[in-house]
Amino acid sequence: MQERLEWIKLRPGAWADWEPVRGGMEAHALVQQRYPQARCFVHEMQPVRAGVAAQQLSRPWWRRMGAPALSIGTLPDSGVQMLWANMALHMSAQPQALIGQWHRAVATDGFLMFSCLGPDSLRELRAVYRALGWPPPAHDFTDMHDWGDMLVHAGFAEPVMDMERITLTWETPARLLQELRELGANLHPHRFGALRGRAFRLRLEHELAAALTGADGRLALIFEIIYGHAFKPAPRVRMSESSSVSLQDMRTLLRGGRTPS
Repeated sequence: MQERLEWIKLRPGAWADWEPVRGGMEAHALVQQRYPQARCFVHEMQPVRAGVAAQQLSRPWWRRMGAPALSIGTLPDSGVQMLWANMALHMSAQPQALIGQWHRAVATDGFLMFSCLGPDSLRELRAVYRALGWPPPAHDFTDMHDWGDMLVHAGFAEPVMDMERITLTWETPARLLQELRELGANLHPHRFGALRGRAFRLRLEHELAAALTGADGRLALIFEIIYGHAFKPAPRVRMSESSSVSLQDMRTLLRGGRTPS
């Protein structure tokens, strides 16, 4: 995802990292290295994660001197030139509303960079659950073309989408399940409605070992990773008997000397 920034000529003066604790502190460091003079804003919804982000991203005083400010909490009203959201979109129960939040947070002529899981992710795990007559182990992931349509509907322009498939392997079923729990949660409406016991856990580990173990003795799962970026164009307001425009868009129209279309 960081390599795709090579395609973007704009160098942001301010950028936001959306939920970097789940998205990866390593990714945050790579973006910070690319834009060392840009001011950074960190958005974390949960107070615990906000504390983790503050602890891991804070610099010693001698490194803070002359460095761009780091803000954890509220994003600026004027927006940021880039919003970075790594592996967040597929974990939202209301993804269109989340894309709308991102659109409001990005300044005019700024851009959005994001990644998420695609529909081919965990297909081997889904097959195990389906064969056993169990509810799905994860919610359905959205196709990249549908994400592109949602971006345009929210007001972004020129969305560029691509994907790759990555195979991850584990030594044991227990380690596989631990890592899946760290990656997110199951939002499927027909998921198991209650906690399962130790017997279920042992059965699950046995079935995973039987179905997912390859010739090398390791358990494997395929993940489809979707990458996308899109720009936020200048607002266009169509006038009618009753029209509405956000305060931020109105400021942009006035600063740019534009008149409503």
